[in-house]
Amino acid sequence: MIVLFVILFSVFYLFQINKMTATLCARREIPEEKQPKVYKTINILITILLVSFYIEVTMAV
Repeated sequence: MIVLFVILFSVFYLFQINKMTATLCARREIPEEKQPKVYKTINILITILLVSFYIEVTMAV
């Protein structure tokens, strides 16, 4: 049950972060050629955060 919640939360969270990244790129007027690097960096960092959250939750139960 907890695993399903974590997976659903992670998918929703990644979509929201990507939406906020798109807004950041638009407001800061980041050039098109640099945007993939920004997305990649943010997504990797968020994925690390979510994996560590999953590990912490599963170890606590």
